[in-house]
Amino acid sequence: MKLQFEQVTKTFGSLEVIRHFDTRVETGEIVALVGPSGCGKSTLLHMVAGLESPFSGRLLVEGKPITEPSPQRTLVFQEHALYPWMTLLENVALALEFQGRPRKEALAEAGNWLAKVELPGFEDYYPHQVSGGMRQRTALARAFIARPQVLLLDEPFGALDALTRMTLQSVLKDLIEEERPTVLLVTHDVDEALYLADRVMVFSHRPATILKEITLGHIPKTHDLSAFAAERREVLELLGIDAGSNKQASNPEGTHP
Repeated sequence: MKLQFEQVTKTFGSLEVIRHFDTRVETGEIVALVGPSGCGKSTLLHMVAGLESPFSGRLLVEGKPITEPSPQRTLVFQEHALYPWMTLLENVALALEFQGRPRKEALAEAGNWLAKVELPGFEDYYPHQVSGGMRQRTALARAFIARPQVLLLDEPFGALDALTRMTLQSVLKDLIEEERPTVLLVTHDVDEALYLADRVMVFSHRPATILKEITLGHIPKTHDLSAFAAERREVLELLGIDAGSNKQASNPEGTHP
């Protein structure tokens, strides 16, 4: 699905969060949004999800205004948002049950998706019985099982340790390549943006405007991002970070988001 932002402005009372945001995201494109904390990146995702409305301007999907949430547009948060009283299998199946699928059918498909995110054998575990990384794998399975055409990711791995985060980035990359949704990713991790995205939008401080859009081309990506050293340096410099230092390189805020 194609997304189009036409001079979108968003305010909360007297606080202007986004100003005249104007861009397009093509069908199947993966766009990462990076910028200072509180500059409006998550608010943009909420508007695409139909949870917030622009103060002015228009936000369109396939040429039609977004006025409410839709199962075609799925939002994944930093916190997994799993129901603690349900097993991992039941949490994943719930996405299909909300669509009216029979429970038995939904549970069977949920088992297949847990296997895709490398959690076979954990179907009957509850969220509190597994690690944070496993809970986030479950959240990804629940997001993808409904086969959304637009996937909105709000710092999905921000609370995880570096090794788990890299592993889940690879899992997510494989799922995106298989399902081909249009993706908007909010992240403070510059390397994550470069690894996953086709295009990176660097935001200013609030009210958010685009400082620069960086297209990454079609070079096959691994976690060795040396081929994108120039782009990494440019993003860090736009964020006001010393590109010659590795300190804070993966997290421009200097702390876990």
